[in-house]
Amino acid sequence: MATPRRRSFTTLDASRDGGTGATAPRRTTTADRIKEFILGEGLRPGDPLPTEAELCEHLGVSRSSVREAIRTLSTLDIVEVRHGHGTFVGNMSLDALVEALVFRGVLSPGDDLRALRDVVEIRQALDLAMADVIVASLAGTSNPDLHGLVEEMVAAAADGLSFPKQDRAFHTGLLARLDNSLVGQLVAAFWDVHTAVVPKLGISVAADLDQTARAHGEMLDAAEAGDVAAFRAAVVSHYEPIDRALGVTTA
Repeated sequence: MATPRRRSFTTLDASRDGGTGATAPRRTTTADRIKEFILGEGLRPGDPLPTEAELCEHLGVSRSSVREAIRTLSTLDIVEVRHGHGTFVGNMSLDALVEALVFRGVLSPGDDLRALRDVVEIRQALDLAMADVIVASLAGTSNPDLHGLVEEMVAAAADGLSFPKQDRAFHTGLLARLDNSLVGQLVAAFWDVHTAVVPKLGISVAADLDQTARAHGEMLDAAEAGDVAAFRAAVVSHYEPIDRALGVTTA
């Protein structure tokens, strides 16, 4: 069997001197240099990283520095440690962002709902900002899976039940046809923050479940009909219940 070709670590070697000597805004850490290596080598999620010993040699740092850097990058999902197999480029999910925002949202509960208002405002802004491209991607199409989710939400609302699974699937499904994976991740991330924080703050919008459920259907109908104005109106209707619960006044 042929011997695997040894990877060249020119990116790591080039960064060893710390750069051009210009004053940096902050000290470059080992974690920073590993990120530079991932970018410089054009690595993708799932690609293997050099071994711990190789990173130590080529970065000129101690084993403890490399281990600390890998732990830091692992919590951010930039790298993934597979015990017994090595370290790989991670999936770059927004899980760390979600956890931080959830904690921020419940850090000062009670009357202070500012953090949750901010999250809801961003969610609505994303939906409205993407209205044109969402409608363009769905105009003239038929989406039975999304209509099925709407029917499930309406039925659950009629029974006084919430529908988080269907709600999340609907919002991410609206973006599935777009050639922009980041916006889908952002929408999902802020949805996760929103739904995690609401119960922790004791907020209830149960009385408005029916409006929320039906607004999803209005959004989908408008998108399939190619009606951007109707889509935006449905987005506003979708957020009215939580806006009322948070004491947000709309013009």
